[in-house]
Amino acid sequence: MQNRLLLDLVERAGWTGAQAALGLAVVELADVPVWWAAPVALALASAKSWVAGRLVGRPGTASTLPAAKDPATPPASPGLGA
Repeated sequence: MQNRLLLDLVERAGWTGAQAALGLAVVELADVPVWWAAPVALALASAKSWVAGRLVGRPGTASTLPAAKDPATPPASPGLGA
């Protein structure tokens, strides 16, 4: 269980850092005030969550981790369906 939590933490921190960096890069390239980086990063986070919930990772979550590694996936119950 600890490994799943660590993977979840690393995934969230990594995506947050990437979205913040991309937000700053976009406002620098567009030559607009730096406060626009926050809404740009928010839009990137929303888009990532939408894609992750439908195309990547565990369906119905915003995680990009595979279902086997996602802490939100309930553990398998021994003896059921075996």
